[in-house]
Amino acid sequence: MKWLLALMAVFTLTAYAADVTGTWKGTAETENGTIERTFVFKVDGTKLTGETTSEMLGKSTIEDGKVDGDTIEFTISVNFQGNDAKIHYKGKVTGDEIHFTASIGDSGQTVEYTAKRVASTP
Repeated sequence: MKWLLALMAVFTLTAYAADVTGTWKGTAETENGTIERTFVFKVDGTKLTGETTSEMLGKSTIEDGKVDGDTIEFTISVNFQGNDAKIHYKGKVTGDEIHFTASIGDSGQTVEYTAKRVASTP
């Protein structure tokens, strides 16, 4: 019986995924000023979908999104001044806040975002 309880506990821990479904507002401080981005997430199991919008880069669809425990990651495709690029986001969820590192293409550049939940989706 002890083994069954231990096995159930392991499955419960590995199946846990942070509930990030809803709308989040993120900001990042850069040398060019504050960047704002809105994230709209939908979670199905460990799969993350949705979209993100910023004034500078417009709307992008979330690609290859996943949630693993309190870690969230996804990629978006953007076009900036005629150049296509991928931005990969990886973050840690703590309550109603996510701390992201956004890696911009193969440039080696990163931007640190803090996103806060503004609305949950039932």
